[in-house]
Amino acid sequence: MKQILASEFILYVDNQESASRFYEAVFRTKPTLEVPGMTEFTLSETLKIGLMPNSGIAKILTPKTVHPEKGNGIPRCELYFYVNDLQFEFDNAVKAGAKIISDIEDRNWGDRVGYVADLDGHIIAFAEKL
Repeated sequence: MKQILASEFILYVDNQESASRFYEAVFRTKPTLEVPGMTEFTLSETLKIGLMPNSGIAKILTPKTVHPEKGNGIPRCELYFYVNDLQFEFDNAVKAGAKIISDIEDRNWGDRVGYVADLDGHIIAFAEKL
């Protein structure tokens, strides 16, 4: 029996509004939740991506951890998405404002992948199996 029923990955962002509009363009869908302090995108029945402002999560994490705003602009995670149209998704993300990190290439682990960074430096990989 699998113990994890669903997943939500929450990215800490500098500006919730800007990040929400960026991911709305990248995912080409409206958020399923958007309130002060949290935006959520439901990508499948078992996967959500959340966006939480650094200032909001800092109330929970600090002083026991470093304030999340100290990590702005550096890669803090990677979202790795298998997609149907790799070139389209990569180009769409760049059009939405993503920074190209590594162009689409065949990788030695058996995937063709392109890497971009979002507005806060989080890495997004778009992939397909070779």
